Amino acid sequence: MSTPATDYSLAELMIVAGAEAFRNDGEVLATGIGVIPRLAASLAMKTFNTDLMMTDSEAYLLSEPNPISGRSSHQGQKSETWMGFTRIFDNVWSGKRHAMIGPTQIDKFGQANISALGGTYESPKIQMLGVRGLPGNSISHGNSLFVPSHNTRVFVDGECDLVNSIGYNPERLPKGYTMDDIDIRIILTDLCVLDFGGPDHQVRLVSLHPGITAEQVVENTSFELCIPDSVPITPTPTEEQLAIIRELDPKDVRSRQLKDNPKGNRG
Repeated sequence: MSTPATDYSLAELMIVAGAEAFRNDGEVLATGIGVIPRLAASLAMKTFNTDLMMTDSEAYLLSEPNPISGRSSHQGQKSETWMGFTRIFDNVWSGKRHAMIGPTQIDKFGQANISALGGTYESPKIQMLGVRGLPGNSISHGNSLFVPSHNTRVFVDGECDLVNSIGYNPERLPKGYTMDDIDIRIILTDLCVLDFGGPDHQVRLVSLHPGITAEQVVENTSFELCIPDSVPITPTPTEEQLAIIRELDPKDVRSRQLKDNPKGNRG
């Protein structure tokens, strides 16, 4: 029987909530970009979706996720097979992948920006990563979004400064695509869990983290949200889940991912 934990951090709550995004994926390549997304995918793989696939971030496919601290060699890791870039791209283009990424901006359509802020495309005020593989990835497989600080600078009014990925925006659909081809699962933030289950794919409030109100979420979002009459509280981690998280992150890297490492229940 699962025992709800009484002492847990916000990072641990978010890891458990993020793992749920991978629950019904079956055998796909799970890519969590960043500590909390990676631990979320790893927790899912260790518990309710053992069919998930994961790489060691180099060249091997794993039957069990590596600890977050990594290994100095391939010795000891549970490798199944070679997973070079050719095989990675085969998974990406065939839709057999689910990535959880952390964009700098998200708009009401679910379009994301990891590239540049302000100014023009040729001369932005702030240059970041560039679009990298996000355009092709976003139209090829499922994605979830991770936001460590939920605020109006991330959840922007209008469109992102630079649209890097596909979203539920009919004016930007590529030729031959329909809304049914877009697959954005959840947005995991430090305040709540969101999805695109509102009318016409409007961003919808799915759950509130303990101690957070819907009003706080609205105040920190620049566009209108779909808020159901009854919004559940994000489930508390269990002691069993926390034990697995500690095994996956023995050096407690997760505690440094959110400012001041707050408690999971902020009530």
